[in-house]
Amino acid sequence: MPAEILKVSLDHPEPHVLEYAASLIRRGEVVGIPTDTLYGLAADPFNLAAIERVFRIKGRVETKALPILIDSVASAEILARALPDAFHRLAKAFWPGGLTLIVEASDRLPLKVTGNTGRVALRRPNSGVVTKLLEKVQGPVTGTSANLSGFPPCSSAEQVAKQLGERLPLILDAGETGKTIASTIVDVRGDDWRIVREGAISEAEILRALA
Repeated sequence: MPAEILKVSLDHPEPHVLEYAASLIRRGEVVGIPTDTLYGLAADPFNLAAIERVFRIKGRVETKALPILIDSVASAEILARALPDAFHRLAKAFWPGGLTLIVEASDRLPLKVTGNTGRVALRRPNSGVVTKLLEKVQGPVTGTSANLSGFPPCSSAEQVAKQLGERLPLILDAGETGKTIASTIVDVRGDDWRIVREGAISEAEILRALA
């Protein structure tokens, strides 16, 4: 059965649409959502069945961690162990925005959501839809890209529907995100860090923030 597609405003998302999406997520479903970069798959990161569903929908190997979308550094402190100084400096410089930070996961998170690595990828997107959705869910959601593994990421609900429309109950349609590049991913380990993927934020910008 094809996914239901509901229009949502990027700047002023309709509360009833977000409440409907949140109710599905709370029940363990996976929902396609727009972010400030590309479209993502939102699920409850504490629900093992939902996490397995995300891996299955994407055809993603379970050794890859699922990024998690959060609304604040305070939320990061709950989901991660002691956060190093580099994390705080990068979060201050680029959150909310297109930066994903990988840190040591706390025991609150199921090991499965970390891809059995014990490390978690966190991002605070600059998105009214995501921010309001997190309020409705009353917690974080996964934010892995809404595409089949190995296929191009999606910048519109139409593209998500073409790749995953038979695998999702709902896609929130905010039109084109206007982005073709995913977030930059930085792995932070104490005083050490490395760029895993350069995307929306350049290496030069990362270096300046940590100088």
